[in-house]
Amino acid sequence: MTDEPRAGHRPPPSTYDEDPVVRPFMLTGGRTQTVHDGLRIETQLRAAPAALSAPLRFEARRIVELCQQPRSLADLSAALRAPLGVVRVIAGDLITEGYLRIEQQPAELSISLIERIRDRVRAL
Repeated sequence: MTDEPRAGHRPPPSTYDEDPVVRPFMLTGGRTQTVHDGLRIETQLRAAPAALSAPLRFEARRIVELCQQPRSLADLSAALRAPLGVVRVIAGDLITEGYLRIEQQPAELSISLIERIRDRVRAL
């Protein structure tokens, strides 16, 4: 008997390197549109001071943790390994609920910010 998997046989899930898959619509309650307009890929978000003590779950909690320092939607999407549209919907909810705020956006994006956003999008 060999230890090699047979054709069509997969090792048990505990040996997978990836996180369990959750369908994006499950994270947003089936919504695809954000309740907050104007959230672009480069929008910088920061968590409100009291947000860490809020009763948030899963991705919303992780976004608040990541946004202790300003983070763009692209950064959040890459960090969560979630589609940008999903992160946009969740972030929009957090803004509406007062847990996140939009940082002042520069009129023109710097080259370094554009390159960082490009790199984060590639990471998706």
